[in-house]
Amino acid sequence: MNRKLISLAVAAAVTAPAAALADATLYGKAHVSIDWFDIKEIDYKGWGLNRGRIGKGATRASRLGVKGSEDLGGGLKAIYQVEFGIPLANERNYHIADGEFNTSSGETGLEMRDSYVGLKGDFGTFFVGRHDTPLHVSTVPLEMFDDTMADYAGTVGFDDIHADNIITYITPSFGGFQFTAATIPGSASTRDGLRNRKSDSLAEAYSLAATYGNGPWYASAAYEVLTDQLSTEKAVATIAQDVLADPNSTSGDRALATTLLNAANAVNTADFKKWRVGLGIRDLSGFYLSAIYEKQKAIDFVEKINGKDNDADLWQGQLGYAFGNNMIKGMYGKNKPDIGDETKSWAVGFDHNFSKRTKAYVLYTKVDKDTKGSDEGDWKGFSLGMIHDF
Repeated sequence: MNRKLISLAVAAAVTAPAAALADATLYGKAHVSIDWFDIKEIDYKGWGLNRGRIGKGATRASRLGVKGSEDLGGGLKAIYQVEFGIPLANERNYHIADGEFNTSSGETGLEMRDSYVGLKGDFGTFFVGRHDTPLHVSTVPLEMFDDTMADYAGTVGFDDIHADNIITYITPSFGGFQFTAATIPGSASTRDGLRNRKSDSLAEAYSLAATYGNGPWYASAAYEVLTDQLSTEKAVATIAQDVLADPNSTSGDRALATTLLNAANAVNTADFKKWRVGLGIRDLSGFYLSAIYEKQKAIDFVEKINGKDNDADLWQGQLGYAFGNNMIKGMYGKNKPDIGDETKSWAVGFDHNFSKRTKAYVLYTKVDKDTKGSDEGDWKGFSLGMIHDF
């Protein structure tokens, strides 16, 4: 094609949709960090960018998206959002399979993030698609190290879910109070992406959250349940039963299926339940303070191990002080399981805001697992990062 025609086509593509996209917003976040890790259990000390392939903490969550709305009249709007995660360095996730809960970028680096379509009006907001669960969202305003090496999910171990398929309703705000409810269909899948035809409920998982925000004050309470049909053990049992019921299965297949079925049935599976509460002060004369507590029951769908409850108590406190364009901050947290060793985490950091959209930071974090005679679970790291929102 003639180069002039190509230029004309590109110009037309850019200018023609302008009126149609009047209510659309292109947005994104570019987040990079230079990281150093000392990971005891794999005897690794070294540098990388954006956590690298084996680093700890959370991903840097760089993204590009478009969102907008259409006025439908009578105070009703159609809303939409399509968002992609775009790691800017060698930040990759290695998952065996992409599940219905946690998306994976695989080798390409590209992944789907919060994307949905819905309605908004006086009744509140309703949408269907991909999104964080209400429990996850409930304490985001209290997290001062979000999407960094010291993120509370990657250090303390708070269990946050990015749901690939979720139905969510958010009430209007009543004097600062707001309630959010969401249900996650099973879609014949487990949390880890294995096939399980018995994972068929419209509410194979559900999440509820109540929040209050007024000036510097913020509080939240949330509850989340993932049924045991989302567990690996239930998927293995179902697949094994299907093999045994298939008249064309070989004797070898039947023997293996029997072994797997017995192993899966030997695990005391149960619904994985979580309670989370948060309380915080945000910018009270420059001070930021937050506390988060989470109770996990039947962790990873296993109710008991050797007769003991497989539960855990997690908590974290954070403190920050902002002055001028700067902020100093710190956190300390514990993960105390009923079975296994306690883990302690702490971090300190310094932020500098060049503008409302551009920030640089430096932080140091350390995670210690109280395992006698072993360094398993122990790691520490240093991170120098920069974030630009647009």
